[in-house]
Amino acid sequence: MPYDNSNQLLSSVSEYLFLILYSFYITYSSNGLPFHFLFFILYVCFTVRFQSCDGNKKIHFGSSEPEDFRIDEDGVVYAERSFQLSAEPTEFVVSAQDKETQEEWQMRVKLTPEPAFTGASEKDQKKTEDIIFPWQQYKHSSHLKRQKRDWVIPPINLPENSRGPFPQELVRIRSDRDKSLSLRYSVTGPGADQPPTGIFIINPISGQLSVTKPLDREQIASFHLRAHAVDVNGNQVENPIDIVINVIDMNDNRPEFLHQVWNGTVPEGSKPGTYVMTVTAIDADDPNAQNGMLRYRILSQAPSTPSPNMFTINNETGDIITVAAGLDREKVQQYTLIIQATDMEGNPTYGLSNTATAVITVTDVNDNPPEFTAMTFYGEVPENRVDVIVANLTVTDKDQPHTPAWNAMYRMTGGDPTGRFTILTDPNSNDGLVTVVKPIDFETNRMFVLTVAAENQVPLAKGIQHPPQSTATVSITVIDVNESPYFVPNPKLVRQEEGLLAGSMLTTFTAQDPDRYMQQTSLRYSKLSDPANWLKIDPINGQITTTAVLDRESIYVQNNMYNATFLASDNGIPPMSGTGTLQIYLLDINDNAPQVNPKEATTCETLQPNAINITAVDPDIDPNAGPFAFELPDTPPSIKRNWTIVRISGDHAQLSLRIRFLEAGIYDVPIVITDSGNPHASSTSVLKVKVCQCDINGDCTDVDRIVGAGLGTGAIIAILLCIIILLILVLMFVVWMKRRDKERQAKQLLIDPEDDVRDNILKYDEEGGGEEDQDYDLSQLQQPDTVEPDAIKPVGIRRLDERPIHAEPQYPVRSAAPHPGDIGDFINEGLKAADNDPTAPPYDSLLVFDYEGSGSTAGSLSSLNSSSSGGEQDYDYLNDWGPRFKKLADMYGGGDD
Repeated sequence: MPYDNSNQLLSSVSEYLFLILYSFYITYSSNGLPFHFLFFILYVCFTVRFQSCDGNKKIHFGSSEPEDFRIDEDGVVYAERSFQLSAEPTEFVVSAQDKETQEEWQMRVKLTPEPAFTGASEKDQKKTEDIIFPWQQYKHSSHLKRQKRDWVIPPINLPENSRGPFPQELVRIRSDRDKSLSLRYSVTGPGADQPPTGIFIINPISGQLSVTKPLDREQIASFHLRAHAVDVNGNQVENPIDIVINVIDMNDNRPEFLHQVWNGTVPEGSKPGTYVMTVTAIDADDPNAQNGMLRYRILSQAPSTPSPNMFTINNETGDIITVAAGLDREKVQQYTLIIQATDMEGNPTYGLSNTATAVITVTDVNDNPPEFTAMTFYGEVPENRVDVIVANLTVTDKDQPHTPAWNAMYRMTGGDPTGRFTILTDPNSNDGLVTVVKPIDFETNRMFVLTVAAENQVPLAKGIQHPPQSTATVSITVIDVNESPYFVPNPKLVRQEEGLLAGSMLTTFTAQDPDRYMQQTSLRYSKLSDPANWLKIDPINGQITTTAVLDRESIYVQNNMYNATFLASDNGIPPMSGTGTLQIYLLDINDNAPQVNPKEATTCETLQPNAINITAVDPDIDPNAGPFAFELPDTPPSIKRNWTIVRISGDHAQLSLRIRFLEAGIYDVPIVITDSGNPHASSTSVLKVKVCQCDINGDCTDVDRIVGAGLGTGAIIAILLCIIILLILVLMFVVWMKRRDKERQAKQLLIDPEDDVRDNILKYDEEGGGEEDQDYDLSQLQQPDTVEPDAIKPVGIRRLDERPIHAEPQYPVRSAAPHPGDIGDFINEGLKAADNDPTAPPYDSLLVFDYEGSGSTAGSLSSLNSSSSGGEQDYDYLNDWGPRFKKLADMYGGGDD
């Protein structure tokens, strides 16, 4: 097309673009006359493109019929409404205006409906559009011609879910050089030769581009293909052109809510316009088209009280808000809404819809204060009892249980100035528990009237007209009980000098009974604790007297104080008693004389600087104790002649030798010690001094030093006992060894290990007796010569140690010792008899005891043994035992052979 003066070009496929929008055959049977009805809905009609020479123009498209057709910035023309198309073409003007210069170009568009394909031949159908490759003048041409610009191919809009038939022709690609050359056409790109392959095919000869199956915009919204034209040799004859196929969205997807059940909350009493929650649905269709534009609405509300329209929903955002007042949790705790989402901008005729459930819970606010169930509550409590619940205060609250708006708090506003009561809240029942925290005296207060108030943990919501709290009175009666008597004062302190004689009156210790309104007799007193048993108390008047001398130095006195406990009891119901403590502070008197410490000491024989340090000990305390005076008595005279004493402090003195030498030994040195009391108390204490020989260091070297150094009588006795026990053990061990040696010698009388040649035989193949060798006949050991007579058997045919069954030379007869006391002696005698028999082996008399028993069915094999002396025996009798023993007879009875 030629350039215009303004270098602008408004191009279109043709002056009039014919577009098939939708054709439907709707046949109605009315009076037998069918009719054909065509209608038009919102759909992408076509796309216009504006191309300028410089390519930098910013164009705004417009339509002369904006109520019917809308043109977006990208040039896509949409039908704005649904309307019927008549057989006459529909015309309107498309304008393109430069946003900067406001220059405008116009193009007229004519739309004509085309009948849908109903099986007519291809020649009756509309021919597909041809896309012609631009031809370029070769550079070596002799004539200069303007080179044709590449075409900008408008996108091909193809509806999704097309019903075919397939393959469906889309466009025909043709090169203007096909008149002189034989060309081949092909397309490449996703959908053609790339995955997903085979969706678009092209006839290589005719260049007809077709689609082979329905498309799904939700999977692939557009395809970008490239068309190629080559000659028969595969040489490219045209530059490839781009083909964009847009899949036009169809309303084939319903809206889907993200959740089937949505949960929200709203406080009770909320004002209209309060936001509650947002529900959201999605539509897989194009969100920029009506197919994906959703609208929300509420289908139903349950329950419908107090109004059937308590909530509304923003039809575009899905926000649910309140539109009516009257939300009361105490009446309706939950609302259930059925929400519907519809595409096609909510069009009820053509839009697809889906539903979900919105559950709105009305949350509690403190719009109901607690209210007492009664105006006055009553209770009673025994006196002197604490931590006792005396009354239960019950309240009602319509708010949600166990929330701050329901939980009650109680406080006393009057009637308890001394703070003897408190009110706790039962967390389960919300009741107020009036509890006594301080003892109450019936004689002082017989009744309390408390004023209490109840309120919630959180304040009431704004606008609530109820009072914020509820009040009530609590009447509490105090019950008189028998109380324990009490001593006054307790404890009672008495100061008394020690040494008070038994039977002396010490003090009076009485108690009081707090029960002034009970008729009771006088109290009775008794002693409860008296560690030293020094006191007694009169049961009627409580007068305390001594039963022994009070001694401050007693072990029961601590820090000069002696404690005794007494009991006072009444005769009430039930009887009660109270205790009191008497503290006696004992004043010291000089009743104890001082004593020397230590009682024993050691010094050397010679006069050396090794004086003995002594200390005075006095149980009394100041001023009846130190300083002390130390001196030696005048009698006997040897004391002052041999010793001297010097005081070095108020409590200490040194005793030393007066003479140069004193013979070693133990000396008793009396020492007179006098205290500072008034009057003075003195005593003579004996100090046992051991005088010993000393080395140059002043240490004792005597043998007796061991005892003097601390080895006392108990230690010496223990050492002697250990020595005696050790000697007894040694003696017992010697006796045991002698007895064991005697037993070993007795065993050696039976068998001498050096002479016993049978040991190697009997050790290995001794099988023992059979089943009839279990009853042992000890008479065979005691009197072997009294056995039954043996049968006569030739010498050499049997073993000599076998039990004899024939007469043969017997052992020398020995005296019959009826039942010898020791079996060892008996066997010894048999051994001696066998040794004196020259015809018997030395062990014969012992092996006879291996006899298996008289009842054994097994014959003796003792005749098979060879002589231990190496002599020859006659084995010819084996020939008489049958053919089985023939070989044995040949081996042993063959003589020299």
